[in-house]
Amino acid sequence: MRALVLLFALIPISTRAQDSPTATTQIPDVANLPDQTAELQKRITETGDLILPAGVHRITESLVVKLDQKRSTTVRTGDGPATLVMDGPGPAIRVVGTHKGTASPKSFEPATWNERMPVIEGFEIVGNHPRASGIELFQTVGAIVNKVHVRWCRHGIILAERNRNVIISDVHLYENSGIGLYLDDVNLHQINVGNSHISYNRLGGIVVRDGNVRNLHIGNCDIEGNMPADNTQTNAANILIDVSGSPKDKSKSVAEVAITGCTIQHSSNYGGKDFDSIAPGGANIRILGKEIWPVDSVTISGNVVSDTNVLIDISHATDVTLSGNTFFAPNPDFIHARDSKRLVINGNTFNPRQFERNGRLVFDRCSDSIVSNCTFRALQATDGAIVVRDSARFNMQGNILTGSKSGLRVIRSEEIQAKDWIVSGLPEGVEWKEEE
Repeated sequence: MRALVLLFALIPISTRAQDSPTATTQIPDVANLPDQTAELQKRITETGDLILPAGVHRITESLVVKLDQKRSTTVRTGDGPATLVMDGPGPAIRVVGTHKGTASPKSFEPATWNERMPVIEGFEIVGNHPRASGIELFQTVGAIVNKVHVRWCRHGIILAERNRNVIISDVHLYENSGIGLYLDDVNLHQINVGNSHISYNRLGGIVVRDGNVRNLHIGNCDIEGNMPADNTQTNAANILIDVSGSPKDKSKSVAEVAITGCTIQHSSNYGGKDFDSIAPGGANIRILGKEIWPVDSVTISGNVVSDTNVLIDISHATDVTLSGNTFFAPNPDFIHARDSKRLVINGNTFNPRQFERNGRLVFDRCSDSIVSNCTFRALQATDGAIVVRDSARFNMQGNILTGSKSGLRVIRSEEIQAKDWIVSGLPEGVEWKEEE
């Protein structure tokens, strides 16, 4: 077998203080509005529901819906557009259930069925306090958050403690100082996130941190700019799955994740005159597992992914598939993967497009993986655009490389197969070299 070889060749999070807009930006006289916390809480306590009249409603404490007191609940707008201004710390709406079981019907207490499917829909939440958040779900079953807009808060939607069978759809989580959708050390199986815009949240778009999470489905969303909009060093990501902070705890793990049909992008290349790049260290999808229990069974397919420091960042993960995605505008690299197994990268396009970028794919200490049927264009790295280092058992077959300054570089690795590549359009001064 003749292998084609072309020879030419991680980051702490920042929470730097930054002035953030508040409800006063939109509603200058918000401080003069009456505090409606007690009135709205009374309605919830008496009826189990909250129908918000049209208009602006200012609150200073969380409105708490206790599902075990009444029944399943609805919090929604009534006869016209409604805005809830959170002018105090904590979530504007906190839904508290009692479910301690799994998604299996056998684990339900009879009373839990009366709590099923709380619905929050049809209004906006605007923060007017640095620690205000939007919505928190705590020990709920079948919760639905739909047609809700949360902005200028700390976090948009928080899932805490334990939840099952959550649906979040048609929401706008926009320009919050923290995280858009935050799975905060939660025990959660079965969650669908769809048809939503999750954008410009400074510390991340969709963030899973610790907990025990299975069956996370993210589809048909626009997820962009969820990192600092300046040159602050960061490890924020548009989608972040992170269990690395509990390296000795097997109970905190994430598996069975599907990310499909999304646009996931920004910010790095479009810094303008003030910065050479935005959010250095930021990623579009960042998966941080741990040696004792890697993140596993992840499918990333059919997405358009662009414009971050590194587009995909993977550490301590197994059985991850990237298929049918379009990757462009890295700054500088497409993929960094380390300490991972069984990565399948098939049928993707890698093209810096209008930018001159290294565009590397780097695999460190990885094994049993495939890079096949991909196209690589105009990669500027001179010491290897696809680098396999200290790794084993890679099948790299059927790829097309055009207009690039270097190709495949293998360093201290074994059982690497590279064949049936098509190479064309080598820049001036670059030679094609084959080795046995």
